[in-house]
Amino acid sequence: MIQQETHMAVADNTGAKEVMCIKVLGGSKRRTAGLGDVIICSVKSVIPGSEIKKKAVVRAVVVR
Repeated sequence: MIQQETHMAVADNTGAKEVMCIKVLGGSKRRTAGLGDVIICSVKSVIPGSEIKKKAVVRAVVVR
């Protein structure tokens, strides 16, 4: 289960390596996210030369 302040590794080719969950979307008092849920994340570390920048706020889907 993913909740606020959880750090996660990224499983795609955007250039981000690690993100931190800021908010779990769906419902007024929803606190955790599982597989297939959409969350809002902040990028914490990136691969050098990537399009996405550190501190960017992005939407993500939990896949594993």
